[in-house]
Amino acid sequence: MQGTHHTHEGHHTADFLKKFWVTLVLTAPILLYSDLPILFFSWTAPQFFGSHYLALILGSIIFFYGGWIFILGALRELQNRLPGMMTLIALAISAAYIYSVFSLLVGSGMTLFWELSTLIAVMLLGHWIEMRAVQSASGVLKELVKLLPDVAEVVRGNTTALVPIEELVIGDIVLVKPGSKIPADGKVAEGSSEVNEAILTGESKPIAKTAGDRVLAGAINGDGSLRIKITTVGDATFLAGVMRLVAEAESSKSRLQLLSDRAAFYLTIVAVGAGGVTFFAWLFVGARAAFATERLVAVLVIACPHALGLAVPLVAAISTTMAAKNGFLVRRRVALEAARNITTVLFDKTGTLTLGTFSVTSSTSDEVLALAAAVEMYSEHPVGKAIVQEARARGLAVAQAKQFERIPGIGVQADVAGVCVFVGHRGGEDIVVESDRKILGTIAVADKVRPEAKEAVEKLQHMGLSVVMITGDSQEVAAVVAKELGIKEYFARVLPGEKSEKVKLLQAQGKKVAMVGDGVNDAPALAQADLGIAIGAGTNVAIESAGIILVKNDPKDIAKIITLSRLTYTKMLQNLFWATAYNLVALPIAAGALAFEGIILQPAVAAIFMSLSTVVVALNASLLRRRIL
Repeated sequence: MQGTHHTHEGHHTADFLKKFWVTLVLTAPILLYSDLPILFFSWTAPQFFGSHYLALILGSIIFFYGGWIFILGALRELQNRLPGMMTLIALAISAAYIYSVFSLLVGSGMTLFWELSTLIAVMLLGHWIEMRAVQSASGVLKELVKLLPDVAEVVRGNTTALVPIEELVIGDIVLVKPGSKIPADGKVAEGSSEVNEAILTGESKPIAKTAGDRVLAGAINGDGSLRIKITTVGDATFLAGVMRLVAEAESSKSRLQLLSDRAAFYLTIVAVGAGGVTFFAWLFVGARAAFATERLVAVLVIACPHALGLAVPLVAAISTTMAAKNGFLVRRRVALEAARNITTVLFDKTGTLTLGTFSVTSSTSDEVLALAAAVEMYSEHPVGKAIVQEARARGLAVAQAKQFERIPGIGVQADVAGVCVFVGHRGGEDIVVESDRKILGTIAVADKVRPEAKEAVEKLQHMGLSVVMITGDSQEVAAVVAKELGIKEYFARVLPGEKSEKVKLLQAQGKKVAMVGDGVNDAPALAQADLGIAIGAGTNVAIESAGIILVKNDPKDIAKIITLSRLTYTKMLQNLFWATAYNLVALPIAAGALAFEGIILQPAVAAIFMSLSTVVVALNASLLRRRIL
C-alpha cells in the first residue's frame, strides 16, 4: 500500500462493504458445486442443466464486479510507477481467473473458481476494515467541520434573523444562546458566559468570557447568552486555519512512512519475481499447472504489502488526531518525528515563558512618559503599547509624531515637534527616552512570568532535555527571569536577526534544537532549528516557518509534543516489525516450502492470514489512543 491516498483513490469505504456482501452471496453456490463438499462431507450438490458452467458464470461476475476495483487500483499504481498492494492482488486474481477459464474451456476440469471468489471476498473485507480504521483515525477534519452551526442568529434592530453562516460579514452582531455553537470568530459585545473551547485549543476547562473577550468559531457556549461582534469570517477564522493545518499534516509523510513505501515497492517486485520462480519451479518438478498456479496466487496474496503499507500511515493519522486534541497542530509529520531526537529546547522569552503583556511600573516624569507615548503611538511592540496605555490612563496630552522609524532590537524613534526622540534600550534594564541623543529620563516596565512556565521547564528538564532562553531584553532582565524559572543558560540582548545564529551555535555543539517562538520575528530561527514550534496558529509566518503550531500559548505543551513523538516512533517501529516479520515467515510457506510435509497454504487461507496481519497492525496502532500525554 503506497499510502491510502494512492491505493484507494476514488474509492469509498461503503463500496468495499457492498461488493463484499454481493461477492459473499455469489461465492456460496460456487463452494457448494466445488470439490470441497465431496472432499470433506462426501456429498455432491444436485446437478442441473448448465451446472457445469455455474462456477464460470458466478466466478466471472465476482471477478468483474468485486475484483475489478483491484485491477483499476493496479493500473493507477502502474501509471504512478509505484506497483504495490493493488498490483499484487490484481495479478493474483487475474492469474486464477484466466487459468480457470482456460482450464474449463479445454476440458481439464481443474479450476480455481472457489479460491478466486473467496480470495476476492476476503480482500474486499480486508480493505473495508483498513479504510474504516484509517478514516476513524484521521476523521478529525470531519469532526472540526461539524463544530460549525449551519445558521447564525444575527441581531437586526430589536429582532433577530437566522442567516446562513456563509452570509455573515465582519461587524455583524450575533446572538449565541446557552448551549449553542459560536458561528464565527469575534469579540463579546454583551453578556457573560463560560465557553467550551476544548476541541479547538485542548483546554479542558470552560473559559469565562465577558465583554471584550475573544471567542472562536466552533466553541460551545455555556449557560449565559452572548452577543458577539464578528471580527473574522470564512477562511480567515481560527477554525479554518486549524483545518488547513490538519489537512496539510494528513497529506504529508514522515521519514518512516517513506521508508515503508519504499519497502512495499521492493516487496512487490520480490513477490512478482518469487511468484514467477515458484510457478515455473513446480512445473519443472512435474506438478500440475493448477497446483503451480495455486502456488503463484498464494505467493502473490501472502506478499501483499497490506499491513506494511498500513503500519505507518495509521499511526501517523492517530498521532495527528491526538495532537489536535491536546492543543497543538502538526503541520509536517516529519517535524513530529524529529521531536523525539530533541536535546535542547530554546524558548523565546516574551509571550512564551512570559505573558507578553507589559505594564509601566515607574517613569521619571509624566513629561517623559508623554514624549515616549508620542513616539510609541505607531509601534506594535508590547512595550510600546504599554507606554501608550499608561499615558492615556494618566490623561496625558500626547503630541503628534512624524517620520516614525523602528530600530530592530534596540527601539524606535520619531520626530516630535521638530525634535528627534528615541525610545528604547541603551544597555540597561529600563527604557530610555532621549531627545537629540540627550537622556531625558527612563521608564520601567515589567513582563510577568507565566504561572505554568516553571512547571513546563521542570518537566522538560526531568525528561533529560536542556532548556535555554533567548531574548532581546537586557542581561539584568534575562537573569531575573532565568533564575525564577530555573534556566541555567540564556542569551540576552539578541537582535531578531541574530536569533538564528544562536540556534546554529547550539547546533555546532552537537545539540538537536527545538526553537519555540511567535513565528513573526523568530521565523529565521524557527526555520534553522531542527524543530520549529510556533505560538499561535493564526499567523501566516508561523505556519510557513514551523513544523508544529501551538494553539495555546502554553509552554507545557512542548513536553506533550516530545512525548507524543517518542510514542509515535515506537509504535511505528512495532508495526513495521509485525508487518515485515509476517511476510518473511509466510512467503516460503505460500511458495510450498513445506509441501513435502503435507502443509499447503491455499490462496484463500493466505488471504485470511494477510488480512489478519493487517488487523494486528491496526489494533497495535489503536493502542496509541490510550496513552496520556
